[in-house]
Amino acid sequence: MTRLSINVNKIALIRNSRGTNFPDLALFVENLLKLGVKVITVHPRPDQRHIKYDDVYQISNILKQYPDVELNVEGYPDQKFIDLIKDVVPAQCTLVPDSPTQLTSDHGWDLQDPTFLQSVIKELRSTPTRLALFIEPNKQDAILAKQLGVDAIEIYTEYYASRIEKDQIDLAIQSISETCIAAEHVGLVVNAGHDLNLDNLERLLSHCHISEVSIGHAFTIECIQYGIIEVIQRYLAICEKIRE
Repeated sequence: MTRLSINVNKIALIRNSRGTNFPDLALFVENLLKLGVKVITVHPRPDQRHIKYDDVYQISNILKQYPDVELNVEGYPDQKFIDLIKDVVPAQCTLVPDSPTQLTSDHGWDLQDPTFLQSVIKELRSTPTRLALFIEPNKQDAILAKQLGVDAIEIYTEYYASRIEKDQIDLAIQSISETCIAAEHVGLVVNAGHDLNLDNLERLLSHCHISEVSIGHAFTIECIQYGIIEVIQRYLAICEKIRE
């Protein structure tokens, strides 16, 4: 089955908008775990506009009580982020090519010039953390990611998620599927995320072998629409349909 990872950045953003501790992010994470979520994702950005560095430590401490739950910390690997990863040692670290001013993650790494990533990966190899690269749905990038020495990839799925016409959807799924196959062939774990939701996730998973999907923005909106219990149950049902 595919594992469901919930990105709680938007919950932190709502909290920060009022300058209080409501909603209580730690309590929200604990509720997710009680509902069956097995991966929590956080993406601290330099301006800490949603997840703060203190949040990462707090959530990490909570998850120590749940040995079957993983923490995935994603972000741009500046020195502060690298130091955070070495200190927290999450189960997974996803390296994302975000600039400090970027609104959201909207592209994968350019792997044609890997000099910067090579030095980052070398430094992070001092931890037992599973390292993943956020990449475009491109089978060649999966091969290049393996050559860089990471353990996993996260495929950027916005192009698939934003398509409307069937032929475009089919092409997007094909490119993701080819990337999955190439990654698995070289021994990489395959994750995926960005703009996935209750309406488009099942179609993707029925065509592509994906170990973990990350849902955040849509999850927050859908919780407002349907309630958190129903939303988590529906996501878990979709993920459990596809069994290895």
